[in-house]
Amino acid sequence: MVLQMTGIRKVFPGVVALDGVDFRLLPGEIHALMGENGAGKSTLIKVLTGVYDIDGGQIELAGEQVRFTGPLQAQQAGISTVYQEVNLCPNLSVAENIFIGREPRRFGRIHWSEMRKRAHTSLARLDLDIDVSAQLDSYSLAIQQMVAIARATDVGNTKVLILDEPTSSLDASEVEQLFAVMRRLKDENVAILFVSHFLDQVYEIADRMTVLRNGRLIGEYRTAELPQMQLVSKMIGKDLEALEQIEEHAREAPRQETKIIEAKGLGRTGSIAPFDLTIHAGEVVGLAGLLGSGRTELARLLFGADRPDSGELDVDGTPAKFHSPRDAMTKGIAFSSENRRTEGIIGELTVRENIILALQAARGWTRPIPRRRQDELVDKYVKALQIRPADPERLVRDLSGGNQQKVLLARWLITEPRLLIIDEPTRGIDVGAKAEIQRLVAELADGGMAVLFVSAELEEVLRLSHKIEVLRDRRLVEELVNTDDVDADRIMQTIASGTTGATP
Repeated sequence: MVLQMTGIRKVFPGVVALDGVDFRLLPGEIHALMGENGAGKSTLIKVLTGVYDIDGGQIELAGEQVRFTGPLQAQQAGISTVYQEVNLCPNLSVAENIFIGREPRRFGRIHWSEMRKRAHTSLARLDLDIDVSAQLDSYSLAIQQMVAIARATDVGNTKVLILDEPTSSLDASEVEQLFAVMRRLKDENVAILFVSHFLDQVYEIADRMTVLRNGRLIGEYRTAELPQMQLVSKMIGKDLEALEQIEEHAREAPRQETKIIEAKGLGRTGSIAPFDLTIHAGEVVGLAGLLGSGRTELARLLFGADRPDSGELDVDGTPAKFHSPRDAMTKGIAFSSENRRTEGIIGELTVRENIILALQAARGWTRPIPRRRQDELVDKYVKALQIRPADPERLVRDLSGGNQQKVLLARWLITEPRLLIIDEPTRGIDVGAKAEIQRLVAELADGGMAVLFVSAELEEVLRLSHKIEVLRDRRLVEELVNTDDVDADRIMQTIASGTTGATP
C-alpha cells in the first residue's frame, strides 16, 4: 500500500465537503476517482497534497503518517500533481519548464547545457523526442501535458502521480499517447490517481475506481467488475431514465417550422468554407466533427464574433449583417463559448454578477438593472439550473466546473434568446451535470427556442439533435436528419469520407 487515507473530513463554512472518506492507492496501479462535480474529488486531492488541512482522519504514505503543509512538501515526499489547466509558463523553453525552481547550477549560475541534457533524458523516458530549447507554446497542448508530467515525475522519488482531467482538451490520438505514458509509469511501480469525466477512457485505462457522492464514499470497485450503467447510478444516485427520454425527444421532429436564422453561402477565408444552414424555432441542430473541423468557427460567424467575407445571413427572413456580437444579441441570438475560463465566467465576480452580465450589457451600463430585479432573475435561474451551492454572492471561481458552466448558461438564458448557440457546454463536467444540461436543452427546444449545439461527443450530439451538420476540414459536408438509421458510425464515416451522400 503506497497511500492510505482514512476517515478524511473537511468542513468549509456551511458545507461538509468530505465526510469520513477512505481512499487507498496500490503501487503500480491506475486508480480512477469518480463522482459528479461537487462530489469532493478536488477537495480530496487538495487535502492529500496539503492545499487544505484536514479536520479529521489521517493520511499514511508508504506506511508513515503524514500531513503536508503545501504541494511542494507533498512533491518532495513523492506525490506530484498535473492539473487540467496546464500550469506551465508558455513563454519559457521546455527545459526551463521542467526544471523551473530547481535548475541545475554551476558556480552559482544556471548550467544550461546540463539542464537541456537532463530535460531531454526526462522526456525520452516518456518516449518523447522534441527540441527542449524551443518555447513551450510552440508545441501542442498534448505535448505540453507530457512536459507537465515530465516535470512532475522528474524529482526521482515519485510514488504517486495525480492526473486531474488530463484528457479534456486532447484528441483521440493524443489520448492514446498519454495512456501509453501512463502505462509506462505504471510499469515503473508509480501509483496513478486518474480523474476524468470520460467514462470510456476510465474503463480503458483504470484498474480500480473509487466513487464519491456529496462528500461521502460510495465504494471502491474493480473497474472490470462494475458496468458503466451501475457506475453512473452510483455517481448520481439515480438511473438514466432522463437521458433515455431525451434521446427519444431528439427522434421527434420539432413542431414549429418558423425559420429563425438562415445562412446562404456564408463563409470566412481561412476559417470556414461557405455553407448553407437553416435553423427553425424549437429545433436542436448539432454540429459534429473532429477537433479543428470548423465547428466553433461556424458558430462564431452566426454570432458576429467573426465577420464573414462571403454569403449572406437572414434572421426572421430579413437580411442581417452582424458587425459585432451585440448586433446578434439585439436579434435574440446568444452564444455560450467553449472556453468558459477566458471567454466566459469572470472568476473575481459573484455568481449573481456573472449571471446578469449579458443582460446588463444589452441594456447599456447607463441603465443599471435594479438590485431587486437582479435578485429575482438570479434566484429563478439558480433554482432552475440547480446551481450549487445556491449562494448568488459566492465568487464564481469557487464553484465546480459543472456549476460554472451552469452559471454561464444562466447568463444567456436570462436574456431570453430565440437562438442559443452553446459550444462544448458539457466538456470537463460530470455525467450528472451533463444530464441536467442535456435535459435543459431539450426543454428549451420544447418551449420554442432554437439551439445550435456543438460537442465533440458524438453520442451527446445524437442524443439531443433533431438534425446534425457534419464538418470536416473546415467545410460543412453533410446534413443528417436524426432518424433511427443515423448513429455514431454513420457520422464517423461521413467525417472520414469528407463527401456528401456518405452511406452507412
